[in-house]
Parts: sequence; C-alpha cells; structure tokens
Amino acid sequence: MEQFHKLVRLCLWTGVTCGHRHQRVTELDLSNQRIGGILSPYVGNLSFLRYINLSDNSFHGEIPQEIGNLLRLEKLALPNNSFSGTIPTNLSRCSNLIQLRVSKNKLEGQIPEEIGSLLNLQTLAIDFNYLTGQLPDFVGNLSALGMLLIRWNSLGGQIPTTLGLLRNLVYLNVAENQFSGMFPRWICNISSLENNFVGSIPDSLSNASNLERLDLSGNQFKGKVSIDFSSLKNLWWLNLEQNNLGMGTASSIPDSLSNASNLERLDLSGNQFKGKVSIDFSSLKNLWWLNLEQNNLGMGTANDLDFVTLLTNCSSLKALSLCDNQFGGELPHSIANLSSTMIQFRIGGNQISGTIPSGIRNLVNLIALTIEVNQLHGIIPDGVGELQHLQQLYMFRNFLQGSIPPSLGNLTKLADLALSFNNLQGNIPSSLGNCQNLKGFDASHNKLTGAIPQQVLSITTLSVYLALAHNLLNDSLPLQVGNLKNLVMLDISSN
Repeated sequence: MEQFHKLVRLCLWTGVTCGHRHQRVTELDLSNQRIGGILSPYVGNLSFLRYINLSDNSFHGEIPQEIGNLLRLEKLALPNNSFSGTIPTNLSRCSNLIQLRVSKNKLEGQIPEEIGSLLNLQTLAIDFNYLTGQLPDFVGNLSALGMLLIRWNSLGGQIPTTLGLLRNLVYLNVAENQFSGMFPRWICNISSLENNFVGSIPDSLSNASNLERLDLSGNQFKGKVSIDFSSLKNLWWLNLEQNNLGMGTASSIPDSLSNASNLERLDLSGNQFKGKVSIDFSSLKNLWWLNLEQNNLGMGTANDLDFVTLLTNCSSLKALSLCDNQFGGELPHSIANLSSTMIQFRIGGNQISGTIPSGIRNLVNLIALTIEVNQLHGIIPDGVGELQHLQQLYMFRNFLQGSIPPSLGNLTKLADLALSFNNLQGNIPSSLGNCQNLKGFDASHNKLTGAIPQQVLSITTLSVYLALAHNLLNDSLPLQVGNLKNLVMLDISSN
C-alpha cells in the first residue's frame, strides 16, 4: 500500500479500477485478500477515489486522517479488520460519503461530532468496536440515513430524541450497549434494541406500517402488548424474548398476531404471558420459527394444545418450542402432520399427558426432540428410531413404560439420550452401540434389567456421562468399560 504513489501501472492491479478518460484510480477493492499491515496515509493522494473496500483482511493501526483528502469518496468499507485508534475527524471533508462501514475493528473513543456534517450518509455501521460516550444528538442531522448499526460498543445514556427526525431510517441496531431510560416512542423501524429499556412497549408502533423486523429482546419491558399487529403487514421478524411482558396484567399473547400474515419468525420466550394461546396460526403460512418457552402459558386443561393443529398449515415450520409453561392435555396426534422440515420440537417442562403419537416418525428431519418433565405414559414408539437426523432426545421424568426400543440404535447421529426417571423395563438394547456419536446416555431411575451391553461400553465418544443408577441391572461390569477413557461421569450405583 505504501508504494501506490510510486507505481504507474496501477490500473492493471487486481482490485483497482481506473476511470476511462483520465486513467486515475476511482475504485480500490481489496476485500478478503488475506492482506494486512497498516493503511498508508498516501492513500489520501488518490484524489479521484470514490470507493474503498478493504473489508475482511488483517489491517491494523489507525485509519489515516489523510482519507479526509478524498473529496470524491462515496463509500468507505473497512469492516472486519483490526484498525485501532479513533474514527478520523477529517472524514467530515468527504461530503459525498454515502456509506461508512468500520464494523468489527478495535476503534475506541467517542463518535466524532464531525460525522454530523455528512448529510449524504445513508449507511453508518460502527458496530462491534470499543466506542464510548453517548450517541450524539447530531446523528439526527443525517437526514439521508437509512441504516444505523452501533451494536456491541460501550455507548451509554439515553438514545437521543433527534433520531426521531430520521424519516428514512429503516434499520437501527443498538443492541449490547449500555443505553437506559424509557423506550423512545418515536422509533418505528427497528432491528434490535437489547439494552435496559423499561416501561411498556408503546402502541404507537402500530403506525409503523413499513416495519419489517422488530427486535426488542433483552430489555425490561412489562405489562400488556398493545400493538395492533393487524396494521403491520410487512412484519416478518418479531423478537420480544427475555422481558417481563405480561407481568402484573395476566396478559395473554395478542390475538392480533393472527393478522401478521407475513410473519416468519416469532419469539416471545422468557416473559410472563399467561392463559390460552389463541393465535390463528393457519393464517401465518410463512412461519418457520415459533418460540413460546419460559412463560406461564396454558391452563393445565385438555384443550391447551389445540393451536398445535393449526400449525400444520405452516409448511415451512422448522422450530417449535413450548418448554417450561403450564400446558396440559394430551399431546395432539396432529403433530404427525407438522411440516417435514421440522428440526426442533421442544415441549419439556409442562403438564402434557397421553401417549407419544406413533406419527412422530413423520418428522424425519428432526435434530432435537425434547419432551421431558411431563406426564406422558405408554411406550416409546419404534418410529422414533426412524428419525435418523436426531442428535438430542430427551424423554426423562415422565411415566413411560415398556422397553427401550432397539430401533434407537438406528440414530447414528445421536449425541445426547436422556430417558431417566421413567418406568422403563427390560434390557438395554445392544443396538445402542451403533450410536457412535453418543456423548451422554442417562437411563437411571428405571426398572432396567440384565447386563450392561458390551456394545454400549464400546462407544468411544461417550465423554459427558453414562448414568444407569437405580435400576435392576445385574452381572459384573464388563471389561469394556475401560474403553471409556474420556468419560467424565459414570454412575451405576443402586443396582
């Protein structure tokens, strides 16, 4: 880089573009070229430069102030390097700058006031750095700004009200900072606001008709969600996880979500929503992620899970988590008709009764099946052994009976198998020895008999736990137990 000013045939270099008329360098794109060193101040001599992209390299040192000499510069992209020091104040001279992207570096200090004079700026991405101080009021002067990314810094104080003047702002991410105070009611187009905001979510968000993505996770919002989602026709991502929503109001999930017909991802986990889930999921045909875990949903009654049948209309559904709620009633046999694209089905920590539907074999792409800590009875269906992508199978703390199906030996990708605290009988199937990726196996507190199969003790990947305590196992411990050299915990007590 330091020799740019001395070399004459720059236009032939990889990543260098020159103007046709004057053969002066207009673009410099050296992104992802595995190059490093410092950025020479001589770059400021390339006075015709309009575009600099040095992203995804190993540059270090300070961003030279001489970049401010590039009066024609429109786009400056330096993300994912190791630049240190402060953001150059001389950038204020680059009045044509449209994009300033310096994410994922080691920049520190405050956001310079001079940035407020870049009235053509459309993208300001300074996230994942070590910036301190407050988000300055003058950011509100950037009337063309459409994207503001300041996530993962150490900025604090309140978000300035002047941001409400940015009528073109469609993407704002201020997560993982130290902002505090009341939630700004003027914000309508938001990506992520994970800080320490308190109070209620303003119903004025109902007027944000262009809103596509709303992420208010990890705050201290409480009370009822009064947003009318019927008016948010473009909303496809809604994340309200880890708040206190529903607290003190016995508030349920808003029915108006039924009308957010473009919704693809819905996460309401880690709140205090209560009562029946009455969303009409049949109208949310694009939904692929639904997470309602860690609330107080359900009444412990027979029809608590009726809404699951409506989810069969969501043909792209991949993940469903209802863990740690109050859902009761039987597990609907309609789960057999859920999308075959499902990779996660999690309902642990409820009051769900009945048997495990044999049709669960239809969910052929499942990676995680967790139905632990419920009131399920009956047998483990042989069809579970047909879920050959399964990596996690939790069925502990139920009332399951019968034997462990030998078909579980078909689950060659299985890493974690937990069947403890049931009423399982019979022998441990030797076919489990085929599960050569198994790291943990817990079948303690059952009524299993016979010997521990040598095949199980030959699974060299067992490294976390092998727990078979409190059963009726007999015979001596096979010598193959010596193969488990990486095992952290072995418990075969009380047999």
